[in-house]
Amino acid sequence: SMFDSLFSESLATSVTARALAQLHEFGRYVNELQYKARHTEGHTAAHAMLTEWLKEIGYEAHLVDNEENEKVAQARWGNVLDFVDWIAKRCGGQHSEEGGVSFTEPKQSVLDVAQTISVILSLAERGEEQDQVTLTTLHASKGLEWPHVVLAGVNEGLLPFKREEEEMTPEALQEERRLMYVGITRARQSLAV
Repeated sequence: SMFDSLFSESLATSVTARALAQLHEFGRYVNELQYKARHTEGHTAAHAMLTEWLKEIGYEAHLVDNEENEKVAQARWGNVLDFVDWIAKRCGGQHSEEGGVSFTEPKQSVLDVAQTISVILSLAERGEEQDQVTLTTLHASKGLEWPHVVLAGVNEGLLPFKREEEEMTPEALQEERRLMYVGITRARQSLAV
Protein backbone atom coordinates (compact mmCIF):
# COMPACT_ATOMS: atom_id res chain seq x y z
CA SER A 1 0.00 0.00 0.00
CA MET A 2 0.96 3.62 -0.24
CA PHE A 3 1.32 3.83 3.53
CA ASP A 4 3.66 0.81 3.62
CA SER A 5 5.87 2.51 1.04
CA LEU A 6 6.68 5.18 3.64
CA PHE A 7 9.02 2.67 5.24
CA SER A 8 10.49 1.06 2.12
CA GLU A 9 14.24 1.34 1.66
CA SER A 10 13.86 2.57 -1.91
CA LEU A 11 12.07 5.72 -0.75
CA ALA A 12 15.40 7.18 0.40
CA THR A 13 16.56 7.29 -3.23
CA SER A 14 13.50 9.31 -4.29
CA VAL A 15 13.28 12.06 -1.66
CA THR A 16 15.62 14.23 0.38
CA ALA A 17 16.79 13.14 3.82
CA ARG A 18 14.71 15.89 5.45
CA ALA A 19 11.55 14.85 3.56
CA LEU A 20 12.24 11.19 4.42
CA ALA A 21 12.53 12.03 8.12
CA GLN A 22 9.22 13.92 8.00
CA LEU A 23 7.51 11.06 6.16
CA HIS A 24 8.81 8.56 8.72
CA GLU A 25 7.61 10.80 11.56
CA PHE A 26 4.16 10.97 9.93
CA GLY A 27 4.11 7.17 9.52
CA ARG A 28 5.07 6.64 13.16
CA TYR A 29 2.35 9.08 14.23
CA VAL A 30 -0.31 7.23 12.21
CA ASN A 31 0.88 3.86 13.56
CA GLU A 32 0.75 5.18 17.12
CA LEU A 33 -2.76 6.56 16.58
CA GLN A 34 -3.89 3.24 15.10
CA TYR A 35 -2.39 1.39 18.10
CA LYS A 36 -4.27 3.66 20.51
CA ALA A 37 -7.52 3.23 18.55
CA ARG A 38 -7.11 -0.57 18.52
CA HIS A 39 -6.53 -0.73 22.29
CA THR A 40 -9.07 1.87 23.44
CA GLU A 41 -12.38 0.20 24.24
CA GLY A 42 -15.62 1.39 25.76
CA HIS A 43 -17.44 4.71 25.89
CA THR A 44 -15.40 6.48 28.58
CA ALA A 45 -11.96 5.50 27.26
CA ALA A 46 -12.95 6.25 23.65
CA HIS A 47 -14.30 9.68 24.53
CA ALA A 48 -11.11 10.52 26.46
CA MET A 49 -8.82 9.25 23.68
CA LEU A 50 -10.63 11.14 20.90
CA THR A 51 -10.90 14.36 22.91
CA GLU A 52 -7.20 14.23 23.78
CA TRP A 53 -6.30 13.60 20.13
CA LEU A 54 -8.34 16.58 18.95
CA LYS A 55 -6.62 18.71 21.57
CA GLU A 56 -3.20 17.35 20.53
CA ILE A 57 -3.70 18.29 16.88
CA GLY A 58 -5.27 21.64 17.79
CA TYR A 59 -8.43 21.06 15.80
CA GLU A 60 -10.59 23.57 17.68
CA ALA A 61 -7.99 26.30 17.12
CA HIS A 62 -7.79 25.30 13.45
CA LEU A 63 -11.56 25.74 13.06
CA VAL A 64 -11.49 29.13 14.78
CA ASP A 65 -8.44 30.38 12.86
CA ASN A 66 -9.89 29.41 9.48
CA GLU A 67 -13.37 30.84 9.93
CA GLU A 68 -14.23 34.54 9.93
CA ASN A 69 -17.48 34.04 11.85
CA GLU A 70 -16.81 32.83 15.41
CA LYS A 71 -20.36 31.49 15.79
CA VAL A 72 -19.89 29.30 12.71
CA ALA A 73 -16.55 28.06 14.07
CA GLN A 74 -18.14 27.20 17.44
CA ALA A 75 -21.05 25.45 15.69
CA ARG A 76 -18.56 23.36 13.71
CA TRP A 77 -16.64 22.53 16.89
CA GLY A 78 -19.95 21.51 18.49
CA ASN A 79 -20.57 19.16 15.53
CA VAL A 80 -17.11 17.62 16.04
CA LEU A 81 -17.83 17.05 19.75
CA ASP A 82 -21.22 15.51 18.88
CA PHE A 83 -19.44 13.14 16.48
CA VAL A 84 -16.95 12.20 19.23
CA ASP A 85 -19.88 11.45 21.54
CA TRP A 86 -21.55 9.38 18.81
CA ILE A 87 -18.41 7.30 18.19
CA ALA A 88 -17.75 6.86 21.92
CA LYS A 89 -21.33 5.66 22.46
CA ARG A 90 -20.85 3.00 19.78
CA CYS A 91 -17.75 1.76 21.62
CA GLY A 92 -20.15 0.40 24.26
CA GLY A 93 -19.45 -0.59 27.83
CA GLN A 94 -22.25 1.58 29.17
CA HIS A 95 -24.50 0.28 31.92
CA SER A 96 -28.26 0.58 31.70
CA GLU A 97 -31.22 -0.79 33.53
CA GLU A 98 -34.45 -1.84 31.91
CA GLY A 99 -37.36 -3.42 33.74
CA GLY A 100 -35.23 -4.05 36.81
CA VAL A 101 -32.58 -5.89 34.76
CA SER A 102 -29.08 -4.45 34.64
CA PHE A 103 -27.35 -4.62 31.27
CA THR A 104 -23.84 -3.74 30.10
CA GLU A 105 -23.27 -3.16 26.39
CA PRO A 106 -20.36 -5.12 24.90
CA LYS A 107 -17.25 -3.00 24.40
CA GLN A 108 -15.70 -2.28 21.01
CA SER A 109 -12.48 -0.52 20.18
CA VAL A 110 -12.37 2.87 18.47
CA LEU A 111 -10.70 1.13 15.52
CA ASP A 112 -13.56 -1.40 15.21
CA VAL A 113 -16.10 1.43 15.14
CA ALA A 114 -14.04 3.37 12.57
CA GLN A 115 -13.76 0.27 10.36
CA THR A 116 -17.52 -0.28 10.58
CA ILE A 117 -18.11 3.33 9.53
CA SER A 118 -15.70 2.83 6.64
CA VAL A 119 -17.53 -0.29 5.43
CA ILE A 120 -20.91 1.47 5.67
CA LEU A 121 -19.60 4.46 3.71
CA SER A 122 -18.09 2.29 1.00
CA LEU A 123 -21.38 0.38 0.68
CA ALA A 124 -23.33 3.64 0.50
CA GLU A 125 -21.00 4.94 -2.23
CA ARG A 126 -21.51 1.73 -4.16
CA GLY A 127 -25.26 2.24 -4.24
CA GLU A 128 -27.09 -0.46 -6.14
CA GLU A 129 -23.92 -1.91 -7.72
CA GLN A 130 -24.11 -5.31 -6.11
CA ASP A 131 -21.82 -7.21 -8.48
CA GLN A 132 -18.86 -6.71 -6.19
CA VAL A 133 -17.21 -8.66 -3.42
CA THR A 134 -16.88 -7.03 0.00
CA LEU A 135 -14.19 -8.37 2.31
CA THR A 136 -14.68 -7.47 5.96
CA THR A 137 -14.05 -8.72 9.48
CA LEU A 138 -16.78 -10.15 11.67
CA HIS A 139 -16.47 -7.15 14.00
CA ALA A 140 -16.83 -4.62 11.18
CA SER A 141 -19.81 -6.46 9.67
CA LYS A 142 -22.12 -5.90 12.65
CA GLY A 143 -25.34 -4.27 11.55
CA LEU A 144 -24.73 -4.93 7.84
CA GLU A 145 -26.24 -7.56 5.53
CA TRP A 146 -25.42 -8.98 2.11
CA PRO A 147 -27.34 -11.28 -0.22
CA HIS A 148 -24.59 -13.93 -0.13
CA VAL A 149 -22.03 -14.48 2.62
CA VAL A 150 -19.00 -16.75 2.73
CA LEU A 151 -17.40 -17.26 6.15
CA ALA A 152 -13.82 -18.22 5.41
CA GLY A 153 -11.42 -19.66 7.96
CA VAL A 154 -13.99 -21.35 10.19
CA ASN A 155 -11.49 -23.89 11.46
CA GLU A 156 -10.68 -24.94 15.00
CA GLY A 157 -8.05 -22.58 16.37
CA LEU A 158 -8.94 -19.82 13.90
CA LEU A 159 -12.66 -19.48 14.59
CA PRO A 160 -13.05 -19.94 17.46
CA PHE A 161 -9.75 -18.14 17.87
CA LYS A 162 -7.36 -19.68 20.38
CA ARG A 163 -3.83 -18.69 21.22
CA GLU A 164 -1.57 -21.63 21.92
CA GLU A 165 -0.40 -20.22 25.24
CA GLU A 166 -3.93 -19.51 26.49
CA GLU A 167 -6.66 -21.86 27.58
CA MET A 168 -10.12 -21.26 26.11
CA THR A 169 -12.21 -19.86 28.96
CA PRO A 170 -16.03 -20.07 28.95
CA GLU A 171 -16.17 -16.27 28.51
CA ALA A 172 -13.81 -16.34 25.52
CA LEU A 173 -15.77 -19.20 23.95
CA GLN A 174 -19.02 -17.26 24.45
CA GLU A 175 -17.49 -14.25 22.66
CA GLU A 176 -16.43 -16.49 19.76
CA ARG A 177 -19.97 -17.91 19.57
CA ARG A 178 -21.35 -14.39 19.50
CA LEU A 179 -19.00 -13.48 16.64
CA MET A 180 -20.03 -16.60 14.73
CA TYR A 181 -23.68 -15.62 15.23
CA VAL A 182 -22.88 -12.16 13.84
CA GLY A 183 -21.31 -13.76 10.76
CA ILE A 184 -24.16 -16.17 10.15
CA THR A 185 -26.85 -13.52 10.46
CA ARG A 186 -25.23 -11.22 7.85
CA ALA A 187 -26.57 -13.42 5.01
CA ARG A 188 -29.95 -12.59 3.44
CA GLN A 189 -30.17 -15.40 0.85
CA SER A 190 -27.26 -17.80 1.14
CA LEU A 191 -24.46 -18.66 3.54
CA ALA A 192 -21.37 -20.77 2.90
CA VAL A 193 -19.17 -21.80 5.84
